[in-house]
Amino acid sequence: MKTRHDNERVPKLLGQQSLKMTVLLAIIAQAILIILSFFTKIWLGLAMFIAFVLTWLLVYHFILKYELTLEDYVMNLSYRIKRSEQEALIKMPMGIILYNSESEVEWVNPYLQSHLAEEDSILGRPLELVHSELIEHIEQDELAGLIIWKDKTYQYRIHKNLRAIYLLDVTEYVAIKEQYEEYKPVIGWLFLDNYDEVTKDLDDRGVSALDSLLTTYLSNWAKQHNVFYKKISDDRYFIILSYNELERLESEKFNIIDHIRERTSKRNLPLTISIGLAYGEETFSNLSDLAQKNLDLALGRGGDQVIVKGIEDEPRYYGGKTNPMEKRTRVRSRMISQALQEQMTEAEHVYIMGHSNPDMDAIGSAFGVARIAMMLDQNASVVINDDDIPNDIGKLLEEAEKYPETYNNILTPKKAESQITERDLVILVDHHKPTLSIAPNLLNKTKKNVVIDHHRRGEEFTENPLLVYIEPYASSTAELITEFFEYVPTDGNPINRIEATAMLGGIIVDTNNFSLRTGSRTFDAASFLQSVGANITLVQRLLKEDAENYIERGRLIETIDFVYDNVGVVVGEEDKIYPPVLAAQTADTMLNMTDIEASFVITRRSKNTVGISARSLGKINVQLIMEKMGGGGHLSNAATQIDGKTIQEVKSDLTEHIIEQLS
Repeated sequence: MKTRHDNERVPKLLGQQSLKMTVLLAIIAQAILIILSFFTKIWLGLAMFIAFVLTWLLVYHFILKYELTLEDYVMNLSYRIKRSEQEALIKMPMGIILYNSESEVEWVNPYLQSHLAEEDSILGRPLELVHSELIEHIEQDELAGLIIWKDKTYQYRIHKNLRAIYLLDVTEYVAIKEQYEEYKPVIGWLFLDNYDEVTKDLDDRGVSALDSLLTTYLSNWAKQHNVFYKKISDDRYFIILSYNELERLESEKFNIIDHIRERTSKRNLPLTISIGLAYGEETFSNLSDLAQKNLDLALGRGGDQVIVKGIEDEPRYYGGKTNPMEKRTRVRSRMISQALQEQMTEAEHVYIMGHSNPDMDAIGSAFGVARIAMMLDQNASVVINDDDIPNDIGKLLEEAEKYPETYNNILTPKKAESQITERDLVILVDHHKPTLSIAPNLLNKTKKNVVIDHHRRGEEFTENPLLVYIEPYASSTAELITEFFEYVPTDGNPINRIEATAMLGGIIVDTNNFSLRTGSRTFDAASFLQSVGANITLVQRLLKEDAENYIERGRLIETIDFVYDNVGVVVGEEDKIYPPVLAAQTADTMLNMTDIEASFVITRRSKNTVGISARSLGKINVQLIMEKMGGGGHLSNAATQIDGKTIQEVKSDLTEHIIEQLS
């Protein structure tokens, strides 16, 4: 009896590829035998012929049966395929929409219709009314992706040739992914920035009271935000939290740093904290390393802040609202000076360079480092681009011509790049970002480099420096380098008058005549420089402005607009190039105006570049605002340069960032 499964089974003969060849060989063999039989005996030939006819009648019957079976199988298979297609369209758990050339819905499979209410029938309706995103995706050839429809998330795929849209419900999978994102681990390090300094003069009882205050606050904070923390040492904690709690902390702008500073300040123990946090698709070991790098970056920027960074994300900064407290010591300055001297003596030649468009601090610092190298009997060169110097630096270099030992050590970037070798040392002063260097290619020609800077550290940094001395607490890089001279052997020629004058000029410019970021060690450095011949009168002459500058500064200030009544923003003319020093001086002048806490000056620096000079009296962190626009600097002194935008576009962006920072 023939069953349904017989029709569904593939006939065995279909799998025999040699069938035709076998039949053909059999016919030839029998024909030869019949012919030979007739030659032997006629009756034998007739018998063979009759056998041949009977055999091939049987074969014909078999072939006929085979063809009928094959036809039956093919028809059955075709039916099953068509039926499967129909069943798939109707019952498969996937929404299907067919639309016509007018982008109107012609057919919807039952599965999708079951997800729509009866009154929401979409047959005959234009796709743009059914779901506006679908028609947009079709027009823009975005043939695959995700859409949200009727509180569900669908993965769509569009076949334009068939005019068909396939929708797969992935709501559950998206929810799982979102849950994973919310609860993925975040690893961090919390550091008490100045714990040693705060506790060094306290007795055991005072230290215990401070520790109790910190423990109580951190414990309550951890409970409120589901944070696990473990004390590793007196000033260091390891923390773990989930990503959704991180988002919550970010929405609060990590007010823990403000609360701890305020609470400890009330006890005359102003303690600040820094936190480095990391997350992403990595091992816990790698996340811990990244968190440590973020903490190092926070400390390098002066502490009292939080830095959050994913494996593939840009860092996010929180805090840093106060001027960094003095943390460097004479011991550290001596250790850095000795380490620097060791690196110099191991090099064949020392190249020193500041940032492009150098100011007095960059050039003065470079002169100072070059002098230290020469006092160690080392060859040293200061790299300066003659085509990229402001007016005051030009006048300084004219004065330097009177001092051949100093002036003859000045090289152009092209000359320096042509003679530097792998055995030479490159020292970056007054900056740490390679892209800001006068001759960044020098860093590619030797792996030996040192960084000495007083700006808060940014994410961009030179690769594998041998020595890093970044002190945001210092007034200027010239102040840091001046302290090195105390620990340099005095066998060589000492610092000369023009070098000391340039370094003093750097301190004066960066402190705005000792009015900003000035500490006792700033005056100590200035006193030392004057004792070795620095000419304050020459500094004043170098920094003098001509009448046109005064007039131009007044024109800029006339354009002032206010944000929140205490932030002034001025803009230059769109088609006029302004020297950077004029913008900086204008920003400084604006701080002398009543009620102004921060000033921003926007001017065109070149045909394609707009620059911003930012200044603050300390209550507003202009560095954070400038960093969001691609720049950097200090809490009270920062800047940035933007390419490809108009002055009004930059002003609009700046205003948004100011409002965001102060809200």
